[in-house]
This record gives sequence, C-alpha cells and structure tokens, in this order.
Amino acid sequence: MSDPAVAVAAPSPPQITAGVRSTYIAFAGSGFAFASWASRIPQVRDHLDLTPAQLGLVLLSIAAGSVIALPLAGPVIHRLGSRYTVAAMALLLGVGLATVAIGYLVGIVVVVIGLFLLGFANGAWDVAMNVQGALVERHLGRSIMARFHAGYSLGTVAGALIGAVLVAAHTPVSAHLAVVAVGVAAIVCWGTRGFVHDSAGLDEPDESTPQRSALAAWREPRTLLIGLFVLAFAFAEGTGNDWISVATIDGYHAAPAVGTLAFAVFLAAMTIGRWFGPGLLDRHGRVAVVRLLAGVGIAGTLLFVFAPATPLAFAGAVLWGLGVSLGFPVGMSAGADEPRHAAGRVSVIASIGYCAFLGGPPAVGFLGDHLTVLRAITAVAVLLGIAALITAVVAPPAGADETA
Repeated sequence: MSDPAVAVAAPSPPQITAGVRSTYIAFAGSGFAFASWASRIPQVRDHLDLTPAQLGLVLLSIAAGSVIALPLAGPVIHRLGSRYTVAAMALLLGVGLATVAIGYLVGIVVVVIGLFLLGFANGAWDVAMNVQGALVERHLGRSIMARFHAGYSLGTVAGALIGAVLVAAHTPVSAHLAVVAVGVAAIVCWGTRGFVHDSAGLDEPDESTPQRSALAAWREPRTLLIGLFVLAFAFAEGTGNDWISVATIDGYHAAPAVGTLAFAVFLAAMTIGRWFGPGLLDRHGRVAVVRLLAGVGIAGTLLFVFAPATPLAFAGAVLWGLGVSLGFPVGMSAGADEPRHAAGRVSVIASIGYCAFLGGPPAVGFLGDHLTVLRAITAVAVLLGIAALITAVVAPPAGADETA
C-alpha cells in the first residue's frame, strides 16, 4: 500500500521503463474492455428491443457507476496507491462484464447492474492510471500522457475490430463478453507490478505544513475550469463511443458490421492523434494545439451528421476522432502539474468530466427520439466550441514547465 507521508527514492531508469510499460498495459486493457462492450451495443439494443431513449437510460448506468466512484478515487489512491487501485478495479470490471454477459440472456435489470459495476470500476481505474501516467511523464521530463491515452485508444480499436469480426461471424454476445472479462482482469492485474511508487522522487512533507483536505481541490478555480474543459471533450468522445455505430446504421441505413466499422474508424483516428500529439504539444504548447484540434472536431462532427453519403460520413468520423484526441489527456496532465496534489485534482477533474458520460447518453437518446440520433450528434459541435473558448486554462501554472 502507499503511504503518502513517506518519501521514496527517485526511480531508476529501468524502473521508469517498467512503469511506462505497465501504464500502457493499464490504459490498453481499460480501452479494450470498454470497446468490447461498446461494439455489442447495437446487438444488445435489438435483443432487448430498446428505443433510443431507453438505450440512453441503460447506458446511463455506466456513467452513474463512474460518477459515484470518481470522487472516492482520490482518497482511495492516496491510501492504496495507484497500483493496487488499478488491480482491484480490473477485477471488479471483469465481474461487471461477466454480469452483463449473463444479463444479456436473463434480462435488462441484470445488464444494468453489470454496467453499473463496469462504470464504477472504470471510473476509479481511470483516475488511478492517469495519476500513474502523470508521475511517469514527470520522471521522463517530456510529454507522454497523450501516448498513454493512445494506448487506451489502441485497446479500443482492437476491441472494436475484434467485435466487428465477431458480429459478422454471429458469435454470441455473452460468450464474447465473458472471455474479455476474464482475460482483461488477469492481464491487467499482472501488468501493474511495474508501476512506479506514487511517492517516488518527492521530498518528504514538512510536518509543520497543514494537511490538505480531501475536498480541497473542489475549491480551486483552475481545477474546476479544467474539469469543464474535460467535460466538453468527454462528451464529444463519449458520444462517439456510444452512438456512432447506431447513428451510422440508422442514419445511413448501413449494415450492422458497417456501423461497428465506423466506430473502429473513429477510434483509430483518435489513436493516431494521441500517438503523434505529444510532439506537437512539446513544440507548440497545450493551448494552441488543443484549440486547433477542437476546430477540427467541430468540422468532423458536422460532416458526419450532414454528409450526403456514407463514405463522407466516415471522413467526418476521422476528423471527429482526431479533433477530440488530446482533450482528455491534456486535461489530466494539467491537473497533475503539481504531483503532490495530483490524485485529488485528477479525481475532481475526472468527476466533472464524467458528468458528460452521465448526461450525454440520455441527452443524445432523448434528442434522437425527436431529431434522429444522427442529428442529435450536432450537440458535440456545441460542446467543442465551448472547450475552444476556455483552452487557456490548461496552460501550466506560473513557474511550472508543461512536463517537469
């Protein structure tokens, strides 16, 4: 377990390398598990005979679990450390996915329970792996957080592509999700062994300095504004995750496998943006790069919604994925600019950001009942416009380097 009152020697280069590798495993495993579920949303919808609004409420259970977990994540990580938090949440997520697999056969109530567990595990896991990512980024002395998120996106691409193949092969939903549940839990628990200690390289705290309250970060204007920035990008990313396949199938009358492929294209574009983004961030800074990408995301979502043909909609999905690629990781890095308070601030920022996952699915679903799901996606462009207006908040505090 992690004791934040005890300083730990700075990690050696091999330990940092192991930390990088383990952090990639945590991010990729999380993405693979989520996309495996998301790739099966159209089949679950059809099997349970859900309307868009009903599906939105079912998806709401994921966000509800996450929103409950996120405020608790900071104190939990402070006590257990990011390594044990990720491992425990990987096991819980496996239980959640297995419950969804059973619920697909039993009924909607069991599916909702499983999705709630999945969301709870994913929320705390998300904060813990971002705290570890920010710590490793600081020890490396260069931007790498976006590449960790690229690892997440790569996991989602793999999960979506495998899902598309299994959909085309008519593989049972329950068998698919059960195998993923066991595999992800086992691999991620093994992978966290290389995590860098959360207190590594920090000076021992001065006993005369008052201890910060666990809720202190909720009173910091910069932290709250970063949370709003992340919320806008989370809404844009989450809408793509939850609705892009359904919108392609319903709006463009595409086959189910084509809808899943559109989801995979969106995720692939986001992965590319996150992999090559760190170089842009190091050269041009967070604010300029993210503001430009917000504009790209706005153009992409509008093209996806109003394209006259499916191929152009796929082009819009590419721009949409590129545009939202760096918002979430940049927000996490900005929240962790001061490592001693990183867990609390990242927890707050993630809590605010995940409100998009709480309100996004039902909002798009209800709009979809009146405008069609495809037209409802225009809400993404509005939120990205708000994010573009407040990007200055992710600049490092005075006297702080963006990676040091």
